[in-house]
Amino acid sequence: MILEFVTFKTPADWDRARVLEDSKHTISKWVANRDLLRKHFALGVGTDEGTSAGIYIWPSVEAARKAHNDEWREAVKTRSGGYPTIQYFDLFLLIDNEHRQVTEWAADGKARELDAA
Repeated sequence: MILEFVTFKTPADWDRARVLEDSKHTISKWVANRDLLRKHFALGVGTDEGTSAGIYIWPSVEAARKAHNDEWREAVKTRSGGYPTIQYFDLFLLIDNEHRQVTEWAADGKARELDAA
């Protein structure tokens, strides 16, 4: 499983409400993407204020790159004034206390639930 971490500068005159409203316009696009497993929208706080982040869970780096192609990168630049920074991570273990689940992913992407005790 792949965790993709995307950051970009939030336009200086955008407050949380404006960022939220802008993000809502992308909901249908991301819901329609059958490769996307999960997406988190985030805003920096403290010393990271002024940075927006997207945390995505994908089955592969290829799926992430397909969704975040050159057209998408140009759209981010148009909206925010700069290109996003993208990092990829192998998501191999997830502790989800909200649902009392622990999931391990093998190198081939197969999930296995572990005891959450």
